[in-house]
Amino acid sequence: MRFVITRGETHDAKTFPHLIDWHQPPLAIIADKAYDTRAIRRAAADEGALAVIPSKRTARNPIPHDETLYAMRNIIERFFCAMKDMRRLSVRFEKLARNLLSMLHIYAIRTWLK
Repeated sequence: MRFVITRGETHDAKTFPHLIDWHQPPLAIIADKAYDTRAIRRAAADEGALAVIPSKRTARNPIPHDETLYAMRNIIERFFCAMKDMRRLSVRFEKLARNLLSMLHIYAIRTWLK
């Protein structure tokens, strides 16, 4: 699991290059519609991974995706929803990115140990 700290107005898809440096290529990359770009789909295919990304509503040629695999994305969504219950993270009391990242790691470890 990796976290990338960005500014609030940064688009999600811009963080993708920071997340693809893995030791073992994944079997699938599951992401939301914000990651529906040719470059991201090409990067997933280059790694031999299946891109499970729904097409945007405005797509001229929607690309089908595996609904069953996409449903597993709720694990990540539940993680972020529960993380928002931790006031220190949701309000972002930590002003330095490295401190916030450390708090995220502590929270992730705590969640994993449950």
